Amino acid sequence: MRVLLADGRGTTVHVAEHDLRDVRLRVRRLPGLTPLEAWCRTHDVADALVGGFYLRGSFPEEGRAAATGVLDGLPLGELRIDGAPVRSVPFLDPWGSRRACVHAAGGAVRIARRHDLPDAPAGDLLQAGPLLVRDGVPVSGDDEGFSAGSSQFDSDITAGRHPRAALGVDGDRLIAVACDGRDDDEAGLDVGELARVMAELGAREALNLDGGGSTALVAGGRLRNVAREAHGVPLPGGRAIATALEFRPA
Repeated sequence: MRVLLADGRGTTVHVAEHDLRDVRLRVRRLPGLTPLEAWCRTHDVADALVGGFYLRGSFPEEGRAAATGVLDGLPLGELRIDGAPVRSVPFLDPWGSRRACVHAAGGAVRIARRHDLPDAPAGDLLQAGPLLVRDGVPVSGDDEGFSAGSSQFDSDITAGRHPRAALGVDGDRLIAVACDGRDDDEAGLDVGELARVMAELGAREALNLDGGGSTALVAGGRLRNVAREAHGVPLPGGRAIATALEFRPA
């Protein structure tokens, strides 16, 4: 759908809705770093969405280990699959307990901040954030510290308009969203605009996922959004990413 923004610019938002009675949400750790469309093709997955953040080798707080590639490509934020922790780099204190997660166990999916979920949950858990919608209302502010704690990223991920991805739930549906951006005709969305889009789509809860050049939504086996780097150059097939959310038929 085409979204018109307050300053008259617009952006394309790609939306895939999944009935919770028909799908099971699974968190996947991709091998190394892999473009989502290519991973879906290899594993015969029809529908998937980019997952959480990952280290790209030069984050100041991670020091020389990241710069030498020891941590490069590791998921950033807590990650659990089938109840077991998967190797990742935790968010810096005090933000780790505050940042939003998606938790999937059986047919139930919950989106909440980490301190509102069990310490060792069954099923799958992926941490990203910030929380965009709570009880149907867009969330504002920097309670999760993405601006205050931006040193763990290569920039403040909440600043400005960019391609972005998000997942929402409304009790009956999963709402997977990716927006285009970084082009003359594609403004992208800032975090507040993304939150409003998710609320308008009916999400009761929603969280932000990895975005920018990593933004990726596969539906029907095909990448639907146009991935672009910061300088606007298209990324055919999308950027290689670390984690994904798979929508598997129940």
